[in-house]
Amino acid sequence: MNWQGVSFDWSHVRAFLATAEEGSLSAAARVLRQTQPTIGRQIAALEQDLGVTLFERSGRSVALTDAGREMLGHAKSMRAAAMHLSLVASGQSQSIDGTVRITASEVFCTHVMPTALLRLREVAPKLEVDVVSADDLRDLQMREADIAIRHVRPEQPELFARLVAETTAHLYAAPSYLAERGRPVSLADLKAHDFISFGDISRMIAFFGEQGVELSQDNFRMGSTSGSAAWAMVEQGLGLSLMADQVARRCPSVERVVSALEPVRFPIWLTTHRELHTSRRIRLVFDLLGDFLSKDAA
Repeated sequence: MNWQGVSFDWSHVRAFLATAEEGSLSAAARVLRQTQPTIGRQIAALEQDLGVTLFERSGRSVALTDAGREMLGHAKSMRAAAMHLSLVASGQSQSIDGTVRITASEVFCTHVMPTALLRLREVAPKLEVDVVSADDLRDLQMREADIAIRHVRPEQPELFARLVAETTAHLYAAPSYLAERGRPVSLADLKAHDFISFGDISRMIAFFGEQGVELSQDNFRMGSTSGSAAWAMVEQGLGLSLMADQVARRCPSVERVVSALEPVRFPIWLTTHRELHTSRRIRLVFDLLGDFLSKDAA
C-alpha cells in the first residue's frame, strides 16, 4: 500500500488505534473519552484520506481488513514516535521523576520486565520503578501498584485496560531431559513423560485432555506455586512444561517439543486505575510498556 503524500490527522489515527485495540467503536469511545459517532466519523475520514477500508463492521464489533492490519503497524510506530518526540520536547524544561510501581506475574517479572526497563531508563532516567510480583488485581484496587500486566481483562469499572497483544505458549524441555528420556514427537508420546506443574495440576490435565492426551497426577510429580521456581525445574531437566514463547526464547537452556500440540493462546492486558491514567508519569510508562509488549509478543 502506498501512503506517500497522504496527509494524516493524528486524532483520526488515534481513533483508528483505539478501535483496533479495543475491538469496537463504543469501547474506543470510552478509552478516548469521546462519543461513538465522533469515533466513527474520524475513522471514516481516515478511510477517505487513505482511499481504503480499514474495518469490516459486524454488528457492534469491528474487524481489521488486510489494509487495516497493514495500517496498524504504521499507526503504532507513529504513536511511539509521537511519544518519543513529546518526551524529548518536555525533557528540555521538565524531567519525569517519581516512583511507578508495575505488577506482573513472577515469570514475566523475571524474564520480560528487565528488557522493558532498559528502554524505560533510556527515555526517563530519573524515574524510579518498583516491580511487584503478583498474579491478581487486588494490588491495583488497593493502590499497591500503579500499572498491572495481566492475561485476563479486568471487570472492575474503576480500572482502565488496554489489550496490547495476543501471545502464545508451547511445550518446552531442557536438552538434558530429552537426552535422558527421549524426545516426544507425537501427542501419544507425552503420556510417558514427566511434567512440571505451575500450581494448578487439574487445569493442565484438562488442557492436555482437550488435545487428546490423557495425563494423570502421576505425570506431575514435581511443581511449584512459584512460576520462576517451576520454570527453573524445567531448565534443570526435571520435566516438560508449557511456557509463553516470549519467555522461553529468552532461555537458551530449553527447546520447544511436540510441534503437533496446539499452542495456548492468551491476551496481554495492560491495566491501571482510571484516576492514575491521567498522570503524565503513569501515562508515559503505560504507553511505553504497551508498545514494548506489543512488539515483544510479535
